[in-house]
Amino acid sequence: MANKLYPKTKKQLLLAGFDLSAVNVRAILVDTGAYTYDDAHDFLDDIPAGARIAVSGNLTGKTFGDDGSFDSDDPTFTAVSGASIEALVLYVHTGTESTSRLIMYQDTGVTGLPLTPDGSDVQITVDAGGWFVL
Repeated sequence: MANKLYPKTKKQLLLAGFDLSAVNVRAILVDTGAYTYDDAHDFLDDIPAGARIAVSGNLTGKTFGDDGSFDSDDPTFTAVSGASIEALVLYVHTGTESTSRLIMYQDTGVTGLPLTPDGSDVQITVDAGGWFVL
């Protein structure tokens, strides 16, 4: 699987369905043995709880480039333990799984992934060009 924006999110961005600068965005470290990306997935409840190994706090330092890029500070995940981690997902955190929109799936080019957690903190380094470019 390659890195990808979830299609339903791309549609919502084109329709101005939500403003990334005004919502809480979080990252999830994902076990791909328990979750397989699907273009039809749109909300957090599409990712089984057992596949979500760790969740970050709200991303800080969000920026939006003139080239259509979305960037943020590097997220840190605290005391990560559990199954192996092969992917990362960004989502809009609403507090309700059925309304927390999936934004991006990334399983290649993530420094430090895959990894087997050992209870220590994990910091993900965001690519110099940002999370993604529209």
